Amino acid sequence: MTITRALTGLAMAAALATGALATVAPAAANAATGSQETAATQWGPYDSPGHGARALGSLAVSGEDHAVIPAAATARISGKLHDLTKNSACGWVVFRITYRTSGGNLPFKHHSIRNCSYGTPKPFAFTDRDVYEVEAKVCSEGKAAKPSLNCIYGGAWKIVYVSK
Repeated sequence: MTITRALTGLAMAAALATGALATVAPAAANAATGSQETAATQWGPYDSPGHGARALGSLAVSGEDHAVIPAAATARISGKLHDLTKNSACGWVVFRITYRTSGGNLPFKHHSIRNCSYGTPKPFAFTDRDVYEVEAKVCSEGKAAKPSLNCIYGGAWKIVYVSK
């Protein structure tokens, strides 16, 4: 009777191991090829100093590559920017996107969205490639072609995404 129990236990362990390998293998294959897509994660709401603007949204990445410097093949950032000023000021959301170059460097660039229509949220969406990190900053300032240096360099950035 003890031999039967031992054999039954081994048979069950083998069946469980085979089932576990069958469920782990596709996930490992996706991770190895970098084709894994993550669900959209929510970010925000982030307010400007003085609460003159607010931004919130979601971010979805696909194709994370962890070979040398981790980076997502593509990142889709979307959301809404609310202008909460009652005067001639506008709401800004500025994204600092750090990306990986073919040489392995990590430079950054800015992507900004402006909304000057009080009370009406402005939807936005954009996609970027080889993304290592995404940070956001919300400002409220006068109508201009681009955000001021005070908006970009003053205060702290909020981390929206970091490839791990």
